[in-house]
Amino acid sequence: GRPVKMALKDAGISPSMIDEVVLVGGSTRIPFVQDLVYSLIDREPNQGVNPDEVVAVGAAIQAGILAGDVRDVLLLDVSPLSFGLETIGGVMKKLIPRNTTIPVRRSDIFSTSENNQTVVEIHVIQGEREIAAENKSLGKFKLTGIPPAPRGVPQVQVAFDIDANGILQVTAMDKTTGRAQSITIQGASTLTQQEISQMIRDAEKFAETDRLRREQVEKRNRAEALAFQAERQLREVALDYGMQFAARSRQRMEMLIRELRDSLERDDERGIDRVGVDLQDALYDLNREVSIYTSESEDDDFFGSVRRSISGEEPKRKERYDYDSRIDRRSSDRVSYNRPTRPNRYYQSDDWNDDDDWL
Repeated sequence: GRPVKMALKDAGISPSMIDEVVLVGGSTRIPFVQDLVYSLIDREPNQGVNPDEVVAVGAAIQAGILAGDVRDVLLLDVSPLSFGLETIGGVMKKLIPRNTTIPVRRSDIFSTSENNQTVVEIHVIQGEREIAAENKSLGKFKLTGIPPAPRGVPQVQVAFDIDANGILQVTAMDKTTGRAQSITIQGASTLTQQEISQMIRDAEKFAETDRLRREQVEKRNRAEALAFQAERQLREVALDYGMQFAARSRQRMEMLIRELRDSLERDDERGIDRVGVDLQDALYDLNREVSIYTSESEDDDFFGSVRRSISGEEPKRKERYDYDSRIDRRSSDRVSYNRPTRPNRYYQSDDWNDDDDWL
């Protein structure tokens, strides 16, 4: 009864939703088997077709559909295993889950994992394991000509398309240039039923091990993304507000970035967790300092303009602002600020997307 229950679960249906049960194979003539089917489905099996000929009849109908001779019958096949691709860290990203009705088309957006990366490799895999190397490799191809940009900025759309014949076509397109590459895989459905069942059992057997390995990879990816984000923020703040602005906060962030990268190199899980939290806090504090500075600068400019318009005073030349010295003095006096000469970009740029998986 377990295979029947698993089939119902995979299909996402209940026994009450089944119209007919067709018995296949000579052993289904045994009364006990028929009683078991009735107890599971609560419906008498349909015995209108010889159990020894059912598969041949189904194959003939499918052949007629493919040849165009049968037009009033539609048979829907499903993908026996999941299809996806390998992402950074060797983790599988599933685009078409197991038991998805075909024909089907699914797509997702991915990005680069390195600065100025101009090539991405698409590794197409089939299976149920979380780790790409544990699944069946179907093929690889490269998308070239991606314009150099900071990591996480380029957007690569990868689409999986399975037709009614089970032929898989995978296309990768750079959304900036429109450049695309694809691969067609004829043997996507050549696995035997025994091989498919074994792969499913392995996925269940090693589910906990795979989950832990995936969590480790994702933790490293988040830490690397945080380090890049912090470095990017430091550059933007220095360019917009000068090297003296929030010098202490920036020095602390630089130290934490070095510590985080060192923990990543040493595979120090505790260090990654601890330093990652500290760096997130430091990044938040820096953004807060910038926000306070910007708000006070705007207030000073507004009230100063009102005062000068009433008194007729000429604007005074302002000295370069030293944020750290203002914090040390903790004076209640209002300080004059220079307005940024470049657009305020102290937060993440709009084109940065941490949600995209990396290739």
